[in-house]
Amino acid sequence: MSTTQKAAVAAVAAALGVTALAGCGSSDDPASGSGSGSTKGSGSKTVTLVSHDSFNASKDVLKEFTRETGYTVKVLESGDAGAALNQEILTKGSPRGDVFFGVDNTLLSRALDNGLFTPYEAKGLDRVPADVQLDADKHRVTPVDTGDICVNYDKKYFADKKLAPPKTFADLAKPAYKDLLVTENAATSSPGLGFLLGTVATFGEDGYQDYWKKLKDNGVKVVDGWEQAYNEEFSGSAGGKKAKADRPLVVSYASSPPVEVLYADPQPKTAPTGVATGTCFRQIEFAGLLDGAKNEAGGKALLDFLIGKKFQEDMPLTMFVSPVAKDAKVPELFTKFGATADKPATVAPDAIAENREQWVQSWSSLVVK
Repeated sequence: MSTTQKAAVAAVAAALGVTALAGCGSSDDPASGSGSGSTKGSGSKTVTLVSHDSFNASKDVLKEFTRETGYTVKVLESGDAGAALNQEILTKGSPRGDVFFGVDNTLLSRALDNGLFTPYEAKGLDRVPADVQLDADKHRVTPVDTGDICVNYDKKYFADKKLAPPKTFADLAKPAYKDLLVTENAATSSPGLGFLLGTVATFGEDGYQDYWKKLKDNGVKVVDGWEQAYNEEFSGSAGGKKAKADRPLVVSYASSPPVEVLYADPQPKTAPTGVATGTCFRQIEFAGLLDGAKNEAGGKALLDFLIGKKFQEDMPLTMFVSPVAKDAKVPELFTKFGATADKPATVAPDAIAENREQWVQSWSSLVVK
């Protein structure tokens, strides 16, 4: 259903002419073990993590897990979040691995309704805020990270025009920002869907359609996915500059500015892009022990590790997401150049489950067709 954070980071890095995100465990990576997956029985020393393509961890962190537990991690990447989840639903009861990582709050109800996970209360959950534990009663999934989908803006464009960048959803519909915004298709893109859900949360079921009519009248441009929007249409990104893009507003991530800084050479003192924090929708990503896992003990150990301090502190500059553990330290580059939404928009998982298809269809008929 979506492009992913890893694709976002890799695309930015490629536009800047560097290599990014090396070191993710996979079937081709020595740190990930060998063979096709976990073997039956408690003696297995390989634990298989099924994920979307955005999963990334430093090799040293994966090796630390092996030192602590005796298990090696094999990562089975399965495309974007929706595709990965669909494959697990099709193989329910006979999973391809032991743990699934990457189902977020926009898709959580589908995973739970299909009975994909075996309940397990991970060690260390007392360090995780209650507001991200969306399945706290049953512990079928464990929260691992959060990230915000927000409008990013090209600082140079707005400085040159002596125009204040937008701050809120409502601002985007004002005449001053006509023909400036590009967003992703909510039916095909995770950030596109998150942005749509943000408007539903902000304007309500009775008001979001009118809001999108205003955005359409104000010249919003819709493209299929994040990479096209950010690297081809957005004038503030490294890729957009090369493509001579002309849209100074784009739906992306609150963590996109640190990526622009980290992979630039030389690194700038300030990020070339900013974040309109009044346009953010909060994503929460979860991991769970797959029902029928062959290496259940290894899967439980991995869930414990995913919310452990070592992995949590590794995530900000590998997956560009925020840790959920309260005791995890976040790198200065991530906090200095990233943005934090004090009151991000959210929609309850059961409301998303009940209305997602209807909201997307209504949006499509209004904006795309």
